[in-house]
Amino acid sequence: MNRGVKPKSNQLRVGRLTKAHGLKGALKVELYTDDPAHRFTPGAVFTLQVPTGSKWHGKTIELAELRWYNGHAVAFLKGVEDRNEAETLVKAILWIDADEAPDNDEPDAWYDHQLAGLRVMRDGVEVGTIARIEHMPAQDLLIVKAASGEVMVPFVSAIVPEVNVEQGFIVVTPPMGLFEDLAEIAAEEASAEEPSVEDASDVEVSADDESAAEVSVDDASEEPVSAEEASTETSKDDASDGTESPATPAE
Repeated sequence: MNRGVKPKSNQLRVGRLTKAHGLKGALKVELYTDDPAHRFTPGAVFTLQVPTGSKWHGKTIELAELRWYNGHAVAFLKGVEDRNEAETLVKAILWIDADEAPDNDEPDAWYDHQLAGLRVMRDGVEVGTIARIEHMPAQDLLIVKAASGEVMVPFVSAIVPEVNVEQGFIVVTPPMGLFEDLAEIAAEEASAEEPSVEDASDVEVSADDESAAEVSVDDASEEPVSAEEASTETSKDDASDGTESPATPAE
């Protein structure tokens, strides 16, 4: 049995408007509830989740009627009278306040905020914490933050047999390799990024060769100096403050 996740502490996500239907403002609805007859009754008011740039941002909308066409739910909404207006609501997510939803005794249903942060235990060992929950059409996914990265764990009874919100942990029995494979991949990537000793020595040798080449060019460019001139230069150096000038590396 799939585990249920309630997305927010004070609201329930019940549907998403997917596309305009017909010319009278109706929209097809992707249902996120197993009780549409209770959630989508005439007069039900939904909070709209839309981009901030949308004309519907921060607004609610009222359901006039929910009909079924070829097995697809189609919503007629008050104030949406034509296809052009319906197009402005495509991809909007519908929420209702939790206190408006009928009470249920499902033991396997939690809100997102109840699960986020719970420790993830496997064979008595903590392997990570729940970072967030992804709500997918087929099932919910727990995104577990492990030491080596994020792991997606299907939120189903076969893999998550125990959820203990009071004590702050869940128990997982994932397929072998789910966490181990991620650790191996991370180790391989880290190893690939580290330069090898051989590579470092090659760089040093190349630098020495280049320096030697510069010295050779400079020496070759100098004109021959006579013994008398050399003697004069030596005298000038000896006549200075008696300290050697520091060596300047080649540019």
